[in-house]
Amino acid sequence: MRNRTSWAVVASLAIAVAGISYHTAASKTGDEKSTASHAMESKVTMAVAMVEGLGEHKVKGKVTFTQKGDGLEIKGEFTGLQPGQHGFHIHEFGDCSMADGKCAGGHFNPNGGKHSSPDDPKRHAGDLGNLKADSTGNASFEMVDKMLSLSGENSVIGRSVIIHAKADDLKTQPSGDSGDRIGCGVIGIADPKVQGMH
Repeated sequence: MRNRTSWAVVASLAIAVAGISYHTAASKTGDEKSTASHAMESKVTMAVAMVEGLGEHKVKGKVTFTQKGDGLEIKGEFTGLQPGQHGFHIHEFGDCSMADGKCAGGHFNPNGGKHSSPDDPKRHAGDLGNLKADSTGNASFEMVDKMLSLSGENSVIGRSVIIHAKADDLKTQPSGDSGDRIGCGVIGIADPKVQGMH
């Protein structure tokens, strides 16, 4: 009887040790995955958004985001716009599925700022000012922004670029009185080697 009891105790201890070992190994694996995921995110150097018209609007464009030492370089080329200025923003959600673009949410604003110009350090992070379309409806955009990035809480990855029908007045809350959303593009991770070929 004693031998049976001793064997039962030994078996229980062996199972407990095995369980602890498994839990420790699983925990390490989880930590390793988390570290690998963080490392992958920190290595993102370029993102891209392909802008398409919302509803009946014909705007098209491409925006690239490149991480530089002094900030995030943002470049865009657009066609199909009405001549003049158009509000240009990063919005909270990467969703362009509705014709009015409202599924993209409000301006990207992780720091709780107020709508303003791209030069204002207290602005919405997504406030990029205006595009200026020429008489043929084409527009170019280029800036280096110190607030936005491709990693961390101010990352643009998975958010959206929105073009508006009217000029952003850079002061009216919460969106600069820039009118309807006429173009939208989801921002995704780009392959720098492929992007460099264009």
